[in-house]
Amino acid sequence: MLFFAVTFLMVASTLGQIPVDKCPEVSVEQNFNAGAYLGKWYEQQKYPIIWELGAKCVTANYSLNSDGTVKVYNQQINILGQKEDITGEARLDSDKGEAKLLVTFHNPEVTAPYWVLSTDYENYAVVLSCDTVLGITGETVWILTRAQNPSQDILDAALDVVKKNNLSESLLIKTDQESCN
Repeated sequence: MLFFAVTFLMVASTLGQIPVDKCPEVSVEQNFNAGAYLGKWYEQQKYPIIWELGAKCVTANYSLNSDGTVKVYNQQINILGQKEDITGEARLDSDKGEAKLLVTFHNPEVTAPYWVLSTDYENYAVVLSCDTVLGITGETVWILTRAQNPSQDILDAALDVVKKNNLSESLLIKTDQESCN
């Protein structure tokens, strides 16, 4: 019974993303500096994700765990106006200096790729997660910024990364970052 519950949750998680035929071939950040990536990021745009429907004020905060993994702490205000959070950990999935990480959340245990396509560490990051579970492939893209309300130049730089990787700009939806306090 537990197997079916976990399988259902994994498939539902994948279905919560944009369905695609296969994961795209993309360029990821090289010589990734995980230490410089730590700290708070504000979600500005993303592909639709089922667990973020109607959510606003979405943030991700990354800090170093004592075992060398990265603590992932995500927060949002859901469609009912309630604060929600989830904690997990990330670890590098490449020994070549590439920004390919695996992020694991618990209850239920779900691990997914987290690829930083590009970041300048101070202003923006563009992240892709794409995975196939039981033959179903789902893709999510996030544009994250250090500023809650970044300049259009910063957003344009991030959107250029989306374009250069042949990812769909039209699927990106804006995350409301207003009235978050």
